[in-house]
Amino acid sequence: MSFTDKVAIVTGASSGLGAAAAFALAREGAKIALVARNGDKLNQVAKKCEECGSKPLIIVADISKDEEAKNIVKTTVESFGQLDILINNAGIVGISSMLDEEIINYYDLVVNTNLRATVHLTCLSAPHLIKTKGNVINVSSVAGIRVPGKNYMCYAVSKAGVDHFTRCAALDLAQYGVRVNSINPGPVNTDIVVNAGAPNPDKIWETFKSNTALKKISEPEEVADLILFIASDRARSITGSSVVTDNGLLVAM
Repeated sequence: MSFTDKVAIVTGASSGLGAAAAFALAREGAKIALVARNGDKLNQVAKKCEECGSKPLIIVADISKDEEAKNIVKTTVESFGQLDILINNAGIVGISSMLDEEIINYYDLVVNTNLRATVHLTCLSAPHLIKTKGNVINVSSVAGIRVPGKNYMCYAVSKAGVDHFTRCAALDLAQYGVRVNSINPGPVNTDIVVNAGAPNPDKIWETFKSNTALKKISEPEEVADLILFIASDRARSITGSSVVTDNGLLVAM
């Protein structure tokens, strides 16, 4: 799957799935704009991308801020001349009770990052993707299909929104030859649980693992392989789909 001369934006590229997707794209010859809030981590990812053969563009930005989102697309197109692939991967997760007095503030934070920013970046990118007949991949979650447990309302609602937005955008952009799909991972071995501030993360991972049919947790590289396939011409007939990769979590629950 060669991505030579293709240009991709990867948000949330400083670690986890975003970094793995960036490495995979770099190995296949893509030109990549790496986007995240942590510049130091982005520099580390960029160095590994260069070792894979691609010198990326580093954009330190908060995708939930409109002007910074606009700058991501503008800078990428000005630097590389085009845009072929948008990978909306950046997201946050956390646990918050419906009875928390601050729940609506947390809801706004999660939805603004996971859903609103995905919508905004896709709309900003669409005119450029139409020119290249490119595609969008939204990294969602099985939480958008089935509630993972108590106190995940904000995250689950945001990811359900991402899935339905994917279908809406796919229908709207199909007439221009632009595909839009989502990837819905189950538990993946990243720092997302720690970043969420969850107590006893090791116990959470063991619970996730035991709940899957295959009794395993995915590695980021597995999801990156799927992202590359969906982004490639091999998946040219796939649009409006939510592609699950969850080690059988949904069928086992």
